[in-house]
Amino acid sequence: MAVTRQDTVEEFLGRIRDAWDAGDASRYAAQFAEDASYVIFMGDAMLGRAAIEQTHHEVFTRWQKGTRMVVKPIDVRMPDACTAVVTTVGGIGRGSRIGFDKFQTFTLHRQEGRWECVAFQNTEMSRRSKRAYRS
Repeated sequence: MAVTRQDTVEEFLGRIRDAWDAGDASRYAAQFAEDASYVIFMGDAMLGRAAIEQTHHEVFTRWQKGTRMVVKPIDVRMPDACTAVVTTVGGIGRGSRIGFDKFQTFTLHRQEGRWECVAFQNTEMSRRSKRAYRS
């Protein structure tokens, strides 16, 4: 019996970052489950991969065109072998140094050895947290 290679949380986060850096809405949305929920720091919610892709096409061609992402896990909890709740610090920007200004929570589910995000929450950091998590 062949053993399926198990994806790591870091590999998942790398795919998210690489898709963002490339401005590729399709590749970005592919990291989310078909019925994923996605809540952004401004209080808007997207439901489903298609909505995530459509919105990020606009994000990558208008508001955040040419930006890069930084993301770093600060807590990983595994309620079971197929579920991970990952808290990260992250930021979006231009230039060589991008600071952390958001906390994100990714709820991941393992499908055939590969993590996909089923729920995402993005929250703006307080000034105190920004000082504590300087990159």
